[in-house]
Amino acid sequence: MTYEYLLAGLPELKAGSDSPISLEKLDELLDEQLSGADKQLLDLLRVPIDEVTLEQGLKAKNRFVREWFAFNRDMNNVLVAQICRKHGFDVKQQVIGEDEVAEQLRTHSNQKDFGLNELPGDYQAILALAQIEDLMAREKGMDAIRFEWLHDRTEFDFFSPEMVFAYYLESVMLHRWSLLTVEEGEKVFRGMVADMKKGVKLDA
Repeated sequence: MTYEYLLAGLPELKAGSDSPISLEKLDELLDEQLSGADKQLLDLLRVPIDEVTLEQGLKAKNRFVREWFAFNRDMNNVLVAQICRKHGFDVKQQVIGEDEVAEQLRTHSNQKDFGLNELPGDYQAILALAQIEDLMAREKGMDAIRFEWLHDRTEFDFFSPEMVFAYYLESVMLHRWSLLTVEEGEKVFRGMVADMKKGVKLDA
């Protein structure tokens, strides 16, 4: 199923700007116009990623959804590995999953770049962002990478369900940054470090 009328009627989103449509309105439009199967996939993207929803997302029938969850898992694992290195935590205990990136992080924790240059993909940009001290700047940089990923995956998927999913995810990121303060960003980071001190695996 394609969504020419839905996508043509949605305002353009621009990275770094406020979203021109509220999430409430967007949710209403998508719930009204998506097919049942596509709405089920969108519902997977609507919930925060944790170990339960990650597993569900990685098993989704839609390739875009599977790859989105895997991409976020890999990004988070790289970030967590860098935090572990900085604070003296065990990388092997905090990195999640059995995929190629997770295995590389575990087995090459003594290498400066965790040996990620041996894998396909631009992990150097994520490693560089993970070392930025300014938490807000770092997280916005991560979202910039996510925006680029979404654009690359849907550039030629005209009016497809995947374009709708990408639009939704981009809108969520824009709304998040319009609401998040520096203090809230620091609180999230402190919570991540506190969890690691307790030996709790971090959400992807």
